[in-house]
Amino acid sequence: MAIVAVTTSNGGNAKNYVDRLESRGATVRLLTPERFASPEEAMDGVSGLILTGGGDVDPARYGQDSNGSMGVQPERDAMEFALFDYAARRNMPTLGICRGMQLVNVAMGGSLIQDIPGHTLPEFESAMHEVYVAPGSRFAAIIGAGAVYKVNSRHHQGLREAQRAPSLMASAYHPEDGVVEALESPEHPWLIAVQCHPEREREVPRSFGKLFDWLAGWAERYEAGEMPQC
Repeated sequence: MAIVAVTTSNGGNAKNYVDRLESRGATVRLLTPERFASPEEAMDGVSGLILTGGGDVDPARYGQDSNGSMGVQPERDAMEFALFDYAARRNMPTLGICRGMQLVNVAMGGSLIQDIPGHTLPEFESAMHEVYVAPGSRFAAIIGAGAVYKVNSRHHQGLREAQRAPSLMASAYHPEDGVVEALESPEHPWLIAVQCHPEREREVPRSFGKLFDWLAGWAERYEAGEMPQC
């Protein structure tokens, strides 16, 4: 049974992530900053990684001063950047969700827009909007088709093409304002990142649950010594 590491803030609620993975036969290891010593120790025996939602990535990580960022946790940033680097160097299956997608973009040389109106509601309740998933993308192949979908939205930061890391490809967009809604790597089929929250399964199309099938399945293959392929 493959072990998937799931990051969370100290005292954060990761139940939805855990439920989605355990229902697919994966064992979950929760990683929090307060217990993090090194990526080698935290990821020992792990075959997959989810970088979850949460507060904003420190703007200093992409060369900016704070201009609307909220909930910055330097300890969590340090943990997750180290974990992503560890997973990336080992071709480990990785799924970034919301903050996790933003962190992946920054880690690979991109930046962020620190405040985007209209993508969240007061108290960070879920807004809903459409996203266009590009046909032919890996993301489209995972969920079944490139099309327009209605998904949840719980973020106030994000990126457009100008902020995208050069080595990443945007595979989904908000059709009205151009905010990137999914990222993938042409060179690394083990990496997918989305801006919405597929773990909140009642707020996204059922097909978005296939992201967890994808991660759990590749984690099993990784554990068995198979490198992810396109």
